[in-house]
Amino acid sequence: MAAIDLTAAPFHLDQAALDWVSATRDSLSPRDKLAQLLVLISREPAAEAVEPLRSFKPGGVTRLFTADLEGELALMEQIDKVGPVPMLVSADLEGSRMSLPFGTEVPNPLGLAAVDEVEATTAISTIMAREARAVGLNWSFTPVIDLNATWQSAIVATRSFGDDQARAERHALAQIAAFQSNGVAATVKHWPGEGYDDRDQHLVTTVNPLSLEAWEHAFGRTYRAAIDAGVLSVMSAHIAFPAFVREIDPEAGAEAFRPASLSPILTRTLLREGLGFNGLVVSDATPMAGFGDWGPREETIPACVNAGCDVILFSDDPAADLMYLVKAVADGRLSQERVDEAVTRVLALKARLGLHIPDRQAPSLERARTRVRTAENLATARAVTARVPTLVKDLPGLLPLSLARHKRVLVFSTGVVLPFAPAPLPLSIPQLLRGEGFDVTEYAPGMSIDPNQFDLVLYLLAEETLLTRQRIFLNWKSLTGSVFGAMKRYWHDVPTLMVSLGFPYYLHDAPRVPTYVNAYGSNEDMQAAVVSCLLGRTPFAGKSPLDPFCGSDQARY
Repeated sequence: MAAIDLTAAPFHLDQAALDWVSATRDSLSPRDKLAQLLVLISREPAAEAVEPLRSFKPGGVTRLFTADLEGELALMEQIDKVGPVPMLVSADLEGSRMSLPFGTEVPNPLGLAAVDEVEATTAISTIMAREARAVGLNWSFTPVIDLNATWQSAIVATRSFGDDQARAERHALAQIAAFQSNGVAATVKHWPGEGYDDRDQHLVTTVNPLSLEAWEHAFGRTYRAAIDAGVLSVMSAHIAFPAFVREIDPEAGAEAFRPASLSPILTRTLLREGLGFNGLVVSDATPMAGFGDWGPREETIPACVNAGCDVILFSDDPAADLMYLVKAVADGRLSQERVDEAVTRVLALKARLGLHIPDRQAPSLERARTRVRTAENLATARAVTARVPTLVKDLPGLLPLSLARHKRVLVFSTGVVLPFAPAPLPLSIPQLLRGEGFDVTEYAPGMSIDPNQFDLVLYLLAEETLLTRQRIFLNWKSLTGSVFGAMKRYWHDVPTLMVSLGFPYYLHDAPRVPTYVNAYGSNEDMQAAVVSCLLGRTPFAGKSPLDPFCGSDQARY
């Protein structure tokens, strides 16, 4: 096995931890070593989630937590006992609708970028990490250090810190420090950098089209800074970087477009050797088409490990994937040396997190209740959330809203659109306005509209980053229910306001809307913050962390 210095960054293991890693690795059966390379997704009800894990004994699990704190803690109290090694428990702690369902609501990365105060990002990230650790979560697939360079990207959208590399780096480093000082391993993603391709890796292998010089400025700097800061893991994604591959092999052909998750050149040569990363490399989710495009799983699963990924993320059929690894070792496509190298890093991450300590403090419901969604956490998060809403333009001076001028409100709304929800969820803003005394009518398809009956038309859009959506756009026909409704504009007859609680680029589809607000997230506290700003009780303090005009002057007027 190639020598790995586990006393060096980012693991910094002491002798006791080193001895545990070596002894544990050497005690595992060949089958259990390979199982350590798999992190499975767990979405069953908490009471039913233990048995699949006990049967398979994976290296880790990504838990899709429910709102049942008691049930989730009962699961977490058992999870380390289901296999031969304590479990990595991971999640995407990205804020807003990606927050823990029983935890404190916090802004997403784009919302934090609108505040653009490192201290605020540190405070929010500290809340996220402490609450996560209190419920047994020890690994987050964040921060996202992609850039909003191509505004049409539905998969970057609200998950990044905006379009400026220096800003993204500042906030990513703050999040890494806050997470890891509170016992949660951070992961920078998506290697080698996303945001210059407007497609979605869930559907296709995307491409980082930058030259080597441009890549170094846009992404290389930030990855190097994160590595220097001691980030424990990097997510190797289904993204190609042809400029680097062609630098090594000018005749690479199709291989120039092989995703990093399957590319030894990008993950081993560039990340490991070029940038000197010594931590754990995890693939992006392998059921995604950006991975599956490159061959049958019998070939791509072992190839992922050979490319340099120490962990294979997610599987639709874990038993089959494990057998593909077994066969690859047996026929020599995957060496035992490479397997042991990957297992060593998996165990090193567990040791770095203290999972090897026999008498470590296990998660408990009693302790979680004292640390999750506390009054202090809520106050801190709401104070930051209040600074997120961003007034992009208000040409007629519509705001603040008042009962005297805007009492009768007509609302057009998408509702809250979520990747896995079968239908949009209702927004709270209409009800919050009713509570303030406004007479709110929510539009339904087929409704006859007389502009003279309203004092304000309010468009509420709530689509954050969406998986497999490919495009997020203002679908006028869907919003209004008909072809003729899609063509109707009210802002010459009635004061009109558009608020986005997610995707920040709707001015591309509504450039002439006179008043426009971005809030980046749709969680309940954000909706309350928006209403407070609309009523003039709180100033619009957010500053656009990207170009909401989509590179065109048309929407400024």
